[in-house]
Amino acid sequence: MQIILRGPAAGYEAEHTARIFFPGAEKAEILPETEDFVLAESHELTDLILLRKGGRLYWRTDLRSPEADPEYALCKLEFGLLREVTGINPPWGMMTGVRPVRIIHDLRAAGESEDAIAEKFLGHFGCTPQKFQLALGIADLQRPVLDAADPMDCSVYAGIPFCPTRCSYCSFVSRTVGDKATRALVQPYVDKLCEELTAIRETADRCGLHIRTFYIGGGTPTALSAPQLEQLMSHIARTFDLKSLDEYTVEAGRPDCTDAEKLRIIKQYGATRISINPQTFSDEVLRNIGRRHTAQDIIDCFAAARAAGHTNINMDLIAGLPGDTVEGFTTSLRQAIALDPENITVHTLTLKRASNLVVEHRAAAYDDVSAMLESCHELTDAGYRPYYMYRQKGTLQNLENIGWAKPGCECLYNIYIMEEIHTILSAGAGGSTKLVIPGQRRGKIERIFNFKYPTEYIDRFEEILARKQGVEDFYARCTTT
Repeated sequence: MQIILRGPAAGYEAEHTARIFFPGAEKAEILPETEDFVLAESHELTDLILLRKGGRLYWRTDLRSPEADPEYALCKLEFGLLREVTGINPPWGMMTGVRPVRIIHDLRAAGESEDAIAEKFLGHFGCTPQKFQLALGIADLQRPVLDAADPMDCSVYAGIPFCPTRCSYCSFVSRTVGDKATRALVQPYVDKLCEELTAIRETADRCGLHIRTFYIGGGTPTALSAPQLEQLMSHIARTFDLKSLDEYTVEAGRPDCTDAEKLRIIKQYGATRISINPQTFSDEVLRNIGRRHTAQDIIDCFAAARAAGHTNINMDLIAGLPGDTVEGFTTSLRQAIALDPENITVHTLTLKRASNLVVEHRAAAYDDVSAMLESCHELTDAGYRPYYMYRQKGTLQNLENIGWAKPGCECLYNIYIMEEIHTILSAGAGGSTKLVIPGQRRGKIERIFNFKYPTEYIDRFEEILARKQGVEDFYARCTTT
């Protein structure tokens, strides 16, 4: 399937509306002679949608009123035709954005009524009532967190771009520590990361920022050796006032590199929350995605974390992994619930271009992913509540990722970064610092990027420190305007 866009209103939204129905569609400039296509074309007051599918040609055209939003009118016409021809009724309707909950926060902040918000989701976007209620419940749960935010709050993220192996669905910038060249990078990387974190603390102090949460993610942070992990975490403990933090998360990640010693170190140096991420409890599916451990290893790692004193644990599952089934996913979900972690995050598989699943064109059937998510009602039955949500381009069936938590165990960092309510100062390769104007959590965000790859991060480290001056420049502008 090809996507052809013509006219001033035919852009990003029209392209991604087509991908709701044809996820693998490619953008093209001219109508193909033989291949199926979607054409979205806007003129001054008219719109045209053409679809060739299976040798048949379908079309719709409409006269647009001068008061109408041209982009929305074109997408609505396109959505209606593609839904009719394909028979697909996307649960999120024609919504292409990644943050449905933020729309509710924004509309409330603008003074819109609850009826107007419902109309936006149910009428304007065409979401199902179930998805709207899901987003609304999450927004209600998050509201006290947003209301309590101080204009000068911030969080710190430290990235570890190393893993024991690369999962087939992963598109993150990470290197596997199994090869000699990568192992040689790890120690100098940790050294530079510690140095950058010191600079971040000094910058935060000069700007008058209050660090509320700290998050060590990846990659897989426990891909570091125990001494390297202790070096990093002891440096953080010396450099930051951990007692003032509301939350400190470390992604312990995978049982094939997380042992009792590393779990002890994480606890000793102040982490209050960890993740142990099975993705699935099926040994066959684990092999399919390139994991070198078993489901029993996950269970044993969880027990070791409890023995080390960890009382706030998250576990990730992914719906739609290659070779999984509705029954298999439900079994994994029930196993996670049986372990009784404080958080369970359920992701829908996203086919990202840089992942091996896409690069190697691995065939798989993903028809059952929606049915997999239906089993998440068992989380509600077990006392978990959905507290944050986001969507991604390329997610199967245009579905969502949801964090579930027991009451009082919601991850603040996840809410902060997803709803973009305060600055995130990011350290490490691939890091993206997000600067939010104090008191304007819905305003324009400025970004400062670190170099993407570990080698470049190490070799050009002084440039990264120079870029961080942009944080102080940003807050200096904020205080003078």
